[in-house]
Amino acid sequence: MAYQGFTQEYLGIPAVTRAYTTACVLTTAAVQLEFITPFQLYFNPDLIFRKFQIWRLITNFLFFGPLGFSFFFNMIFLYRYCRMLEEGSFRGRTADFVFMFLFGGFLMTLFGLFASLFFLGQAFTIMLVYVWSRRNPYIRMNFFGLLNFQAPFLPWVLMGFSLLLGNSIIIDLLGIAVGHIYYFLEDVFPNQPGGKKLLLTPGFLKLVFDTPEEDPNYNPLPEDQSANQPAADQDQNQQQQPPPQ
Repeated sequence: MAYQGFTQEYLGIPAVTRAYTTACVLTTAAVQLEFITPFQLYFNPDLIFRKFQIWRLITNFLFFGPLGFSFFFNMIFLYRYCRMLEEGSFRGRTADFVFMFLFGGFLMTLFGLFASLFFLGQAFTIMLVYVWSRRNPYIRMNFFGLLNFQAPFLPWVLMGFSLLLGNSIIIDLLGIAVGHIYYFLEDVFPNQPGGKKLLLTPGFLKLVFDTPEEDPNYNPLPEDQSANQPAADQDQNQQQQPPPQ
């Protein structure tokens, strides 16, 4: 029963959130079990473009360090805000959500070409938090019972927390910057005078991830209507027919 409950709960997680968090957990588990090493995962432009180790473009977003406080902290925020975005403003728009992943990952990768950044998963998490916080500006937040603030301040609070832990804030700033670029192009600029929507989800993503909508102008043939008539109505019609003489 416990296994069935876990399976049901796991399958109830939205598809994109489930896939990304599962990949992060499995990658960390593989490193902990020494099946692979972080040296096979980190972002290295020379190895990517000269040795064609293309997988590094993806794996650097999947490793959050060894098991410990930092890993669980990042996983909690990643799962929570990725799921809230997918079930909230991206509900029924899986292709648009995947496109946001691709757009954010592309910008972070471009920045990574000019900076010594080896793993970008934390920046990606901050990007998700930033977009969610800007789309929910009136929600009150509580951070470990110490701070109360409005949702748009959450990314900055997380950056301050990283600074207190002695971590570099470049990753956090990168996530905030990319999140703001996406938010501005998607939510702000199209609503400005003379503005327009610049981030257009490719058609092939909609074809793969979005369920096609039913044609509202479709009218079934009379045969289809009679075939779909409830059995109770058919029985009632038979009862109303006069008996043969």
